[in-house]
Amino acid sequence: MSQPVPGQLHSNGHASAQHRPTRIAVDVMGGDHAPDAILKGAILALEDMAPGDKIVLVGSGGLIREFLDEKGIAEGDPRLEIVHASEVIEMGDSAAKAVRQKVDSSIVKMHQMGAVGHPLHCDGVMSAGNTGACVAAAMLNMRRLPGVIRPGIAVTIPAFHGNVILTDAGANPEPKAEHLWQYGLMAELMAKQTLGLTNPRVALMNIGSEEAKGTGLVKQTRDLLRATPGLNYIGFVEGRDFFEGVADVVITDGLVGNTLLKAAEGMARSLFKAIAHELLLQDPGLMVRFEPVVKAIYAKNDYHETGGAPLMGVNGVCFIAHGSSEARSIRAAIRNCRAYARTTTNQQIVQRLEEVQPVLDAYLAENKLEGGKV
Repeated sequence: MSQPVPGQLHSNGHASAQHRPTRIAVDVMGGDHAPDAILKGAILALEDMAPGDKIVLVGSGGLIREFLDEKGIAEGDPRLEIVHASEVIEMGDSAAKAVRQKVDSSIVKMHQMGAVGHPLHCDGVMSAGNTGACVAAAMLNMRRLPGVIRPGIAVTIPAFHGNVILTDAGANPEPKAEHLWQYGLMAELMAKQTLGLTNPRVALMNIGSEEAKGTGLVKQTRDLLRATPGLNYIGFVEGRDFFEGVADVVITDGLVGNTLLKAAEGMARSLFKAIAHELLLQDPGLMVRFEPVVKAIYAKNDYHETGGAPLMGVNGVCFIAHGSSEARSIRAAIRNCRAYARTTTNQQIVQRLEEVQPVLDAYLAENKLEGGKV
């Protein structure tokens, strides 16, 4: 039996909960710089919350209370709530094993609150901790939306020509074609909601643009995308095309997606360091004059300002932030999680997957007849 999906769909694309106060749970113990950076970011995020909104801090209750006391935030502040968790899932822990064994961890307890019907239900949950554990905990507790086979991460990446949504960014390194197909459909809806695009261009990452190139997985995914009515599928794109503005949504497996994401972050940092170094060598005066320009460009391409990505396909709202998130990254992630929770993207995903179910049925039937693994 499928679980209820929060909110009702309206013609304007926003949920009936648009003006209802929201509760966002934050994993205080997850991330390379936890708990300090997480708590600092949560305090900063209070400035972005509307009256009645609440941030639920999940982690060591004593540690959290001590931090809040140091910041002069009184016990009973209506903007904050503390939920104690006695265990921590470390970044190096085995995801599935840790979720099963560390049931009182901040990641597990947070995702329990993200489930429909939980007495401390939260409209969105956010963690910068172990990604695999977040995915496992979300699937175990929040479950999947009706029709979704396997959730995937959709991250918004800034580029010169505009933002691009990359999916999957690390949840599913060994997907099937039907997984990638659904990721594309879900990310297309996300692009409409969050980027304001009416007809997003959807592309599939490949080692070349020629139709004959690619693995069996890529070609099967291509066929599914082609067969989907109402989808603006534009074909294959190569890695070098990603930042050229040729597509609004790019689909790939979690291994390639996560590698591309981190390679882009590293290259951006390296490039800006190289530019600053060369300006300083050529003329220190040039460095002074160009510094505002370099800073402005860096700010537009800084992942710390992007702040988290939704795990699309779960029955609720789960945001996963970068493990190296700083306080400002956490603030942005909480802000984006709250904004996403106020859309009807999940309701639209359920409707869209129901509409295109015949495409999936035909594909599965064909593969079964051919002896393929389904």
